[in-house]
Amino acid sequence: MHTPLIDRLRRRGYRLTAQRRVVAEVLEGENVHLTAEAVLDRATELLPEISRATVYATLQQFTELGEVRELALDGRAKRYDPNVEPAHHHLVCDTCGLVFDVAHGIDAPGLSGADRHGMAMQGAEIVYHGECADCSVRAADDKMAT
Repeated sequence: MHTPLIDRLRRRGYRLTAQRRVVAEVLEGENVHLTAEAVLDRATELLPEISRATVYATLQQFTELGEVRELALDGRAKRYDPNVEPAHHHLVCDTCGLVFDVAHGIDAPGLSGADRHGMAMQGAEIVYHGECADCSVRAADDKMAT
């Protein structure tokens, strides 16, 4: 299976073992923002002998290469986003933790010199918070049931 992530890793000359390939395959798709545990669960379905340590180490390697972004969006477990280009923001459901990519049409506001506290700015992200359609329906159903 060829995926954009696998193709990017190959172009870098990154050695794709069976375990690395499975982790890359699991991360494939639009709006994929899996936790390490979810990656492990899905990878184990494809390659039962893959270990937790291998999945975590592979996610760290992919992140260090800049081919996967590690996200801490909602105060829950970190998530991994294989869609590193183009730059984009995220929308998080505060009820279930579902995450969507948001097109990068909106720039984050700039910071004045004092607000930067001496830091050289490298970028900014916007994280939108809300409630997804499924959670909204579930909440409405719960209200009607009581």
